[in-house]
Amino acid sequence: MANVSIEDFKADLRRDMLARRDAFPPEARAAAVEAVTARPFPFEIPPGIVVSGYSPLKSEFNPVPLMRKLADAGAQLALPVVVGRGKPLVMRSWGFGQELGKGVWGIREPTQDAPEVWPDILLVPLAVFDRKGNRIGYGAGYYDMTINRLRLLKSVIAIGLAYAKQQAAIIPTTPRDARLDLVLTEREVIDCRRP
Repeated sequence: MANVSIEDFKADLRRDMLARRDAFPPEARAAAVEAVTARPFPFEIPPGIVVSGYSPLKSEFNPVPLMRKLADAGAQLALPVVVGRGKPLVMRSWGFGQELGKGVWGIREPTQDAPEVWPDILLVPLAVFDRKGNRIGYGAGYYDMTINRLRLLKSVIAIGLAYAKQQAAIIPTTPRDARLDLVLTEREVIDCRRP
């Protein structure tokens, strides 16, 4: 890696891991989602806690069943809205049965009249993760900016959702990268806060 920049290395790893994820059969993806949803959630969900999920794209880990479970336990749900390149995501309140609009890249998101909220827990999509909580997303840095901003304002738990096969041995980082607290896969709960 000496002659390759961190960003180039991450781009190559992202491309390879997304191809691997895309090749994961749909029934195996569904079984992984079911396994994560069936497992006890690693944190207590007091009524009104705000949990931000996401609308899955393509072969991404589908958080919707877990979001439904958390809502049934009393969580207030939210979804991210892209407000502009180079800006953190805005999290807007959302609940099952409420209308969603289409945002950037056709991602389903709450409409502009949905109130902005400040999540306590973020469910985070990713392309690649390591056991230290480092992640590679899609390259625009939206979640890094969002997690870093929220952590300046309050205590927030960032939880990556992934298939076990998305794990890399190590991911190089830059100062702008935000670490995850946990990663949930079909095989295990990885607590990245432990040394």
